[in-house]
Amino acid sequence: MSPIILLSFLVIYFAVLLGVSYFTSKGSADNSTFFVANRNSKWYMVAFGMIGTALSGVTFISVPGAVGASNFSYFQFVLGNAVGFIIIAYVLLPLYYRMNLTSIYTYLEERFGHLTYKTGAAIFLISRTIGSAFRLYLVAIVLQHFIFDAWNIPFVITVTICLLLIWLYTNKGGLKTIIVTDTLQTTFLITAVILSIYFMAKGLDFDIVETFEAVKESSYSQIFFWEDFVGSKANFWKQFLGGVFITIAMTGLDQDLMQKNLSMKTIKEAQTNMITFTSIFVVINIFFLAVGALLYIYAERNGIDVSTLATRDYLYPEIALNHLAIVPAIVFMMGLTAATFATTDSALTALTTSYCIDFLNFNKKENPNDPALVRQRNYVHFGFSVLMLVVILIFKLINDDSVVNAIFTAASYTYGPLLGLFIFGLFTKRAVNDKLVPYICVISPLILFLLNTYVISVYTNYVIGLDLIIHNALITVILLMITSPGRASEKSLSH
Repeated sequence: MSPIILLSFLVIYFAVLLGVSYFTSKGSADNSTFFVANRNSKWYMVAFGMIGTALSGVTFISVPGAVGASNFSYFQFVLGNAVGFIIIAYVLLPLYYRMNLTSIYTYLEERFGHLTYKTGAAIFLISRTIGSAFRLYLVAIVLQHFIFDAWNIPFVITVTICLLLIWLYTNKGGLKTIIVTDTLQTTFLITAVILSIYFMAKGLDFDIVETFEAVKESSYSQIFFWEDFVGSKANFWKQFLGGVFITIAMTGLDQDLMQKNLSMKTIKEAQTNMITFTSIFVVINIFFLAVGALLYIYAERNGIDVSTLATRDYLYPEIALNHLAIVPAIVFMMGLTAATFATTDSALTALTTSYCIDFLNFNKKENPNDPALVRQRNYVHFGFSVLMLVVILIFKLINDDSVVNAIFTAASYTYGPLLGLFIFGLFTKRAVNDKLVPYICVISPLILFLLNTYVISVYTNYVIGLDLIIHNALITVILLMITSPGRASEKSLSH
């Protein structure tokens, strides 16, 4: 596949996004527009657009690639996600709307205290920065390999251009722009997945019924794994419960996706959005898994040696860009680009919002839309773009997949304490020792890491998988309970 054709597509793609940004931010680029889209978003647009945010470029290439090793076991995790989304809709969203929050971490200040609030916000900033940079880094490597290496363009230039373009189309309109661009990018993403199935089925000479049967009868289609709860990461209960609690923590307690829910007029619209989003999310993941099965069937039929690939993540781009025609290649690039930038642009907006509200106290200013504060928000937005660039370049400098993945895993540990804080706040009536909370949020994942490394994995056969976040949150709750000074005040419980 000619790199010039793929590059031309990227240029057109970003031109469209910049055009959308111009029209959505025209005449309105204040902080209310940037943070909560003036609380005037349409729930159906948010529900559809959130798919692009929830499914990163890593998901786009990794979920299909992982089918070869783990079959359809990932769908167990997706079912847990669906339950988690429903809990968010009917437990967390009513709380956020009742308190009229812009940053969801403000709840921690009202319920526990100033240091707890700052700790929760800091956890988000650190985790989301590392997580988003990690996802963009992995996809940037693919873009570099298949496009920019042809002209010997350095990796740093590739990533800088990507982040600069994202900054340009999100800087003024913020969330108002993101909701429109995410809707557009989700359309590209879903179209790409469906067309990928069509083109691979065509390459295999399958009609619709034959495609369905081929996937169903393949050795990859097993979904449920009930055996070996102790020793297998693929066990249903580990995957399902992990999916529930990871969703609550990394969606319901994450400013990124919740910011979109808080941009609607009423709680009813926000809940309708979440339920609609959940339905689409489950269906689109079925399509991703079907793509994975077809990729491996296609590779077997056409003598493509999967073992020669550096990683299974390269299977989808390898077949799409080097073994199919021009149109399927462009379709793949459309989906990968949409998934990647829908996640990154949303993350940059959420990081800016959280920092401005939680650390610069914009919500406590007499006029949050003061031009001086708008300029300050612009500087913060640019600063996070630069920070993400630095983190990506550090990943590239390390150039060791095991180390880079370890860093990402470490970031995922931090959501456990955040989940523990919210559980403690919602389901107990006790106060916390505000001064000790920052230390507890560091000690909790450290205790889990040491237990897993030197006790659980050494003296038992139990293998911690996606249930890691449950254990992490539980340790946090126990430490909060042990250090609690007693019952919380009625004022803090009134929320």
